[in-house]
Formats: sequence, C-alpha cells, structure tokens
Amino acid sequence: MILGVTLVVFFLSHVISDPIQLYLSPKNAGNPAAIAALRHAYGLDQPLPIQYVKYLQGLFTGDWGYSKLAGQAVYPAIAGRFPTTLELAIAAVILTIAIGIPLGIVSGVSNGKMADHLSRIFAIVGVSLPVFWLGLILKIVFFYDFKVWGLPSLPSGGSYDVLLADSLGWHPAITRIPILDAILSGNPTMLVDTSAHLILPAITLAFISIGNITRIMRSSMLEVLRQDYITLARSKGLSERVVIYRHALRNAMVPTLTVSGLIFAGLLGGAPITEFIFQWPGIGQLSINGILGGDLSLVLGYVFVTTIIIVVANLIVDLLYAYMDPRVRL
Repeated sequence: MILGVTLVVFFLSHVISDPIQLYLSPKNAGNPAAIAALRHAYGLDQPLPIQYVKYLQGLFTGDWGYSKLAGQAVYPAIAGRFPTTLELAIAAVILTIAIGIPLGIVSGVSNGKMADHLSRIFAIVGVSLPVFWLGLILKIVFFYDFKVWGLPSLPSGGSYDVLLADSLGWHPAITRIPILDAILSGNPTMLVDTSAHLILPAITLAFISIGNITRIMRSSMLEVLRQDYITLARSKGLSERVVIYRHALRNAMVPTLTVSGLIFAGLLGGAPITEFIFQWPGIGQLSINGILGGDLSLVLGYVFVTTIIIVVANLIVDLLYAYMDPRVRL
C-alpha cells in the first residue's frame, strides 16, 4: 500500500507541475543553460521510472528532497512539526473517547427514550458540521466575542504564546510537545498557556469524531444487548449495571476500538484544515502551505508519512481486535 501510494502521488505530481521549479531562483529562471544544468544535477532529465526508483531510495535513506517553502530538507521539516500534531491528535482522541463512548452507551441502553434521541441528534450534528465552519465559529465566539464582552478569551491560534515564552526564556525543546515540555520544565505559567491554546483546536477535531464514535457505540450496544447471553445474565438476577458494564460493554467495544484507532491515525496525519484555521504549527498546516505553494517535495513527504501512519494504525487495530475478541484468532 505504501509503495502504491508513493507511485501514484509521484507520477501525478510530475504531471501537475515541473519539479525543477523548486530549484530555480530569480537569477536562473530564464536561463535555459542553467535550467538544463539543474535538471542534470538533480536527475530530472532521466526517465520517470528511474526518477521514481531514486526517489524510493531517498525515502528509505532519509533523503526526502528539499523544501523550498520550509527552507530546509523535507525530513527535518516534517519531523520538527510532528510532535505538535501528536499533541493535538492525542487531546482530540481523549475528548472523543471520553465523550463519545459514554454517549453511545447511554443511547444504546436507553433505546427509544429521550436520552437516546438527544444523543443521536448530537451525533448527527457532529458528523454533519463542516470542520472549517465549526473552527471559525469557535474562534469568533471564544476569542473575539468574549473579548468584546469583557470575558476571559481563549487563544485563537498557535500552540503557545511566543512573546510570553520569550519573556520567560522558555521554549519547547525537550520533546517539542509544548504542553509536555511545560510540565517537564516545571513552568506552570506556560502549562496554563499551552493548555489554553490546545482547547479550541482539540474541541474542533473531537466534535466531528465524537459523532462517529457515538453512532457506532450505540449500534454495537443495541446488537450486543439482543444476544442470548445477555438474556441469560438478566435471568440469573444480575443487576443491569453488571450486565451492561461487565458482560455487554467489552464485546460492544470491538468495532468502536477499530474506528477509534483509524480516527487517531487520521488525526496524526495532521488534520490539515483545523491546523490551518488555528495556525497550529503541525504537519497539517505545513502540508497545506506546501500545496498552495506548489512545493512538491514537501507534499510527497507528507503523503508518505500519513500513509505509513495509517498502515501501521490498521495493523495495531487488527492486533487489538484479536485481543478484545478471542474468536478472531480462529
């Protein structure tokens, strides 16, 4: 799958634009001799299959090309921003699981009742709302409107206040995950600041995922609660709480676990729109800037990273699936 994705994206990128544009400066842009020399220097005068083989060799040896937009090699450009994306993805997944699974359980157990209807409405709204619209509304309300009303507002962008960090002599240099570095460095001021910057983008990402998790958890609970062993457990006089949380929940969690793993993998891919709206300095924002700037090397590197993440996440989910449901081992 990884090879297939790199193959498709590599050839499409060469159809869309000429890669030599990345290496041209204003001085040699109109000089045919200089352009020809650059093509030869970077192997762009060779047939596409040979260029693709060399590109693969570079991918697996750490040479992902040069990003004109980032002003550095692609690999360190992506590696430098990945920890910030990891922070956002973890926060969004925690919110998704903490809210989505309980809502799904309540909805499944209360089938046809008011709690079920409210949970389903919330899930449908979450799935239906465009992420860019939700992010902009949250910024307008919790940043601009709260300031107008004289209320404490939340930051509208970035992963931390750069001016505040400079005044305190603090920078996320330990793990490059701002909130974790604030904890490790024992800086409560920056811990509060990094946490505040995380709230709006994490809610934006989680809101859509919560809807998916709630719907899947509800369907799983309804299916499990109709099984014979649940009827047997109730007939033995077990309390409803024991029946639901000890007997039904584990089996109902299997499909939910699968979707949760894939959601986390997708978030690790950068959640580009959310990062772009909140100026979150992760690989998602970097990829959109690369697309808008025509930086093919950067886009190819981003696609390669996200493909690896999704493939590995699928493998991990399959292993956990077998752990949760012993019948899969057969």
